[in-house]
Amino acid sequence: MGMNAGSASSSGEPELMMEINTTPLIDVMLVLLVMLIITIPIQLHSVNLEMPVGAPPTNLIKPEKVQIDIDPQSVVYWQGLPVTAQELDEKMQALTRQTPQPEVHIRPNKSSQYAVFANVLSSSKRLGLTKIAVIGSEQFVQ
Repeated sequence: MGMNAGSASSSGEPELMMEINTTPLIDVMLVLLVMLIITIPIQLHSVNLEMPVGAPPTNLIKPEKVQIDIDPQSVVYWQGLPVTAQELDEKMQALTRQTPQPEVHIRPNKSSQYAVFANVLSSSKRLGLTKIAVIGSEQFVQ
């Protein structure tokens, strides 16, 4: 932005300014940038789960409980015995064929890798297990 304080010519007429006022251009660019940031969708990397709605039905037959633990070294345990990813998938497939379907309790350790926990959770979702619980979440509260 410029301002002419006086005329260099002797005629008394002010000189013409040959500069472009860039302030409105900058304002428009900032508005467009803010609109772009607001409208960009947030990328989510999550596993969608169907959570139950309403009061649970009363079951006369108590389902079996299967405990899956993940230790600090990210080793997965099935009912206290270490298993590989392939063995875990095979055991979960066997659970989907049982009636009633057993409850799966997943208990990750605070020091374990999240990728291992996410893999167990997504495998159970992919194979069709519906009764899944994450146990021990109080260890993550600071």
